[in-house]
Amino acid sequence: MAQATKRLQRYLEEELGECRDEDIECRLEELDALEATIGAERVETELDVLSALANETRYRIVRALVAAEEELCVCELDAIVGVSESGLSHALSELVDAKLVADRKDGRWKKYRATNRAVALVTVLDGCVSDA
Repeated sequence: MAQATKRLQRYLEEELGECRDEDIECRLEELDALEATIGAERVETELDVLSALANETRYRIVRALVAAEEELCVCELDAIVGVSESGLSHALSELVDAKLVADRKDGRWKKYRATNRAVALVTVLDGCVSDA
């Protein structure tokens, strides 16, 4: 719930020329509605996704899978990222949990592909870098 602060009051006084209690209450209601559209659960989920990408190994795996546009075997990913088997396994597990990567068993091999979520995030990041 949004709370009135002296800073908010000063801001409203500057914007409106004067600031009454009703002005503060009205703005607080608008801010509460804005906060509700964001949603705590959504923020938590999005932070999990961003946290999953905030590691070089995991980010390189996602980038490789998005660029490949097809499934890659775990052995192919190992060749790309060059980390220990346990490091690769842990990274892939976190990416699957964040729904950035999907996996399937194919006989003796495990294959991975980028999800639509991963493709969308990489596309946005590509746009941010090219705009800079």
